[in-house]
Amino acid sequence: MKNLGAMMKQVQEMQARMADVQARLESLSVEGQSGAGLVKVTLNGKGAMKGLWVDGSLLKEQEKEILEDLIIAAHADAKGRMDAAVAEQMKQVTGGLPLPPGFELPF
Repeated sequence: MKNLGAMMKQVQEMQARMADVQARLESLSVEGQSGAGLVKVTLNGKGAMKGLWVDGSLLKEQEKEILEDLIIAAHADAKGRMDAAVAEQMKQVTGGLPLPPGFELPF
């Protein structure tokens, strides 16, 4: 039973660290860009788009589809960076507790 008690203590510690990480993720801000910086998207730690910046040179009617594609690409870039940042934060939280394969946090 000592192992179960130790594991429960680790779980409680991990829950406290998870709450800490979630608070940090809410304030995290990541920027993605496309078109050599002509379009920039800012996401928060939850992946929600919080900002969008478009260079004025792209604001031409005949380039509407290009602009739309660049916005999507910038969002994808920011989302990829955010996923990497979140994965790193989670790695720090679960570092001492071995989790079964395929088990993901947060719960």
